[in-house]
Amino acid sequence: MLLLTIVQVILAVLIVTCVLLQQRGAGLGDAFGGDSAVFSSRRGAEKVLYQLTIIFGIAFVAVVLASLLLS
Repeated sequence: MLLLTIVQVILAVLIVTCVLLQQRGAGLGDAFGGDSAVFSSRRGAEKVLYQLTIIFGIAFVAVVLASLLLS
């Protein structure tokens, strides 16, 4: 159980880090009706960071479910 808790904390820190490192495409003004009609695809490091965020999220959910099942 202690191992699963440690893994949960590590995965949580990795998810937060990945989310914070991702570039934001829209500024605060765009949230309130600004014109942001430009969309671009993810490439290079941005794509890897996006995929890692998804992988860490899925792993986190799996560890939480395993922890619930074992408790």
